[in-house]
Formats: sequence, C-alpha cells, structure tokens
Amino acid sequence: MSMKVLIISDAWHPQVNGVVRTYEYLCKEIKALGHKVEVIGPAYFAASVPMPFYPEIKLVIRPYRRLKRLINDFKPDRIHIATEGPLGWAARKYCIKNNIEFSTSYHTQFPDYVAKRFAWLIPPLYSAVHRQAIKVVRSFHAPSNALLIATQSLEEQLQSWGFTTPMHRLSRGVNFDVFHPGEKTVMQDLKKPVALYVGRIAIEKNLEAFLDMPWDGTKVMVGDGPVRAELELKYPDAIFVGKKTGHELADYYRSSDLFVFPSKTDTFGIVLIEALACGLPVAAYNVMGPKDIIIDDKYGALDNDLGAAATRAMQNCDANACAQYVKENYSWEAAGKEFLAAI
Repeated sequence: MSMKVLIISDAWHPQVNGVVRTYEYLCKEIKALGHKVEVIGPAYFAASVPMPFYPEIKLVIRPYRRLKRLINDFKPDRIHIATEGPLGWAARKYCIKNNIEFSTSYHTQFPDYVAKRFAWLIPPLYSAVHRQAIKVVRSFHAPSNALLIATQSLEEQLQSWGFTTPMHRLSRGVNFDVFHPGEKTVMQDLKKPVALYVGRIAIEKNLEAFLDMPWDGTKVMVGDGPVRAELELKYPDAIFVGKKTGHELADYYRSSDLFVFPSKTDTFGIVLIEALACGLPVAAYNVMGPKDIIIDDKYGALDNDLGAAATRAMQNCDANACAQYVKENYSWEAAGKEFLAAI
C-alpha cells in the first residue's frame, strides 16, 4: 500500500553533508518503492540564523505555525524527524500535541559537537556541557516510536546514556555508478603515496591528528569548513583542494593510495564506504563508525596511533576486496527498505 512520507530536517539543500546525502538517496529509494515523499527543510521558512561554528546550516526562527500548515497541507501517513534542531523540535511538538506517532534519527554526536565548542572557549566546561547535552537529546528522542541509528556501537552508546526509545538499524549505501575502482586520473604529479581526507574541515573532525601524522608522501584535504584557512597556514605541505562532489570526488578517491579518517565523533562516515568502493584502504582510530565498517584488515587498519594504522593499512590492503565488500553490504536500496520498515 502506498504511503505519504514526510521527512523534517534542519539539514537539507543547499547544504552538502552526510545527513543531506543520506536523505537524498533514501528519498529516491522510497519513491522507487511506490511511495510519495517530501522533505521540509530550512528553505521553506523566511527567518533563520546561521548555526554557530557551522554557518552552512540555517537555524529557523519560530517555525511552528508555518510548519503546522505545511504538515496539514501534505497530510502525511508517516512523519520522520531527522534532526534535533529548531525544525525538529517544532515537528516533535506538533506530533505530541496532535497525538501523532513519529520516528526520529540520531545522525550527529550532538553532545560532543556542542561540548567541543564550549571547551574551545573554556576547556573545563567540556564534561558539564556534554552531560547536559546528553539529557537534551535523550529528552528529544524519548517520545519517538522508532529511533533510527547506523551501527551497533552507536546503539550501545545510546543505551549507556539511558536512551530507552526502541532502536532500529538504518545503514547507508554508495552510488556504485559513481564510486567504483578505476584509473588514477588526478594528482599524478604529487609525491607518492597520497593520503586523502574527505569531509568537513572543522574542529570536531580531529584533522590535526592526520596533518601531524608522519607520512613520506603527500596529504590531500578535500572539503571546506571554518578552520580551513587556519590549517592551510599551519600545514603548508598539505594540499587543500576544496569541496568536490560526484564523479570528481570519485576521481580523488581512486587517485589516492590511502584514505585517512581521523574523526572520533562520527556516527558512521559515508566517506568510509565511498573510499572502500573505489578500492581505497582506510586508516582510522578504533572508534564508532570505523570499527563497525573496517571489520577485516583487507579493508584497512584501526589503531589508537593513526600513523601505525596508516602503515598497516598500506601493507595489508586489497583494493578488489574493499570494493566487493561495500557492494555486498552497503546499498541504498537496502537502506530504503530498512527505513520504511522502521517507520
């Protein structure tokens, strides 16, 4: 039976990030399965302010009345709240007020994100802010009928934080028409081996761990963000190429020798499976996200020493095994079915 699915997200076009890309692909799969789907994002609202430290995300001001009209006009059969921002809170209020069941997702380590920024200003505040932020997100998700999470380790973390909302797995996928093994077509004039980072250039990504890592080759940074200019000055030997998407991004993966993922706070990391799909081994810390994906040393290496992980990943990699592993385990078609089953 066909359904009308409404997704409400503070992260949506024209932003480019993991949350946006997840729902872009999920929407395609939901439509392919015969359902109607709409996403309400910040662009539907006139008044917004840039999110502190993440200006690409617009925080909508007092969205409730307009959001109520939009929901009533669409008349959804299912409502999914993707984010814990102002739109998410307004959608939650609407659903509770009208006795409507809804589902939510935990995409971002919001407590760590907020606490890191307070600690940047006043270091001793980290723990207190982190504890308070956990209470806020736990409260946000408590009335949800289904909390969608990416990995087993995230489920265990949320349970340790006292979350009691029923949790359902929502994996991620790769566009295999774009991300696949192939020829090295860019960066051929750089000193080899080339170690690649792809993602937002921001403090929560722990990028200095990668940039300080011993490496007898070239480090390339793909992406943009608030600390890019500062890091370019501090690390003149690293090459910053800006934001890349689609086929151009895939060329950077294929033309590199190693993918390095220094973040300790991501809940999954779509870039990990994109890199693997292009035959690129991964070096990362043994933390949530990487440890759920890099389950065999053919695909890379995990270590509390990022340099040691990089060395082992280069020694043990099997490009064909990396690509085959992703093809067998991460498809957007499967993720779309998981999403519909959960909501």
